[in-house]
Amino acid sequence: MSDAAATEGLRERLARQGEDTLGKLAQDLLENPLVHGALARAFEAREKAAQAQEVAMGALNLPSAADLERLTRRVRSLSQRLEGIEDAVDRLDERLASAGNAAALDAIQAKLDAIAADLAALKAPQQA
Repeated sequence: MSDAAATEGLRERLARQGEDTLGKLAQDLLENPLVHGALARAFEAREKAAQAQEVAMGALNLPSAADLERLTRRVRSLSQRLEGIEDAVDRLDERLASAGNAAALDAIQAKLDAIAADLAALKAPQQA
């Protein structure tokens, strides 16, 4: 058991030393002006290549990834706006339905009032 623990401790120490060494090497490389300049030029070249690709695709009348992303965002925005409109139409439909019921109830009440008046008129001559 102690051999296994010693081996495990040695592995951890070697792994930690290896990570530290790699981290220091990476830091030294990034701080090196030559490497830093090369990385900066590589990123600039990548950006120029992406711009050239976008221009070429535009010349061929093909959408770029940026165009597709913009279109996707606009479709999502329109979808959300359409959902809002649908919700508003549903609320309006419910209000119109309840207003229609109120109008129907008012019409029934008016007919009942007219019937009550007719009955009262019919009853009035009989009482006299």
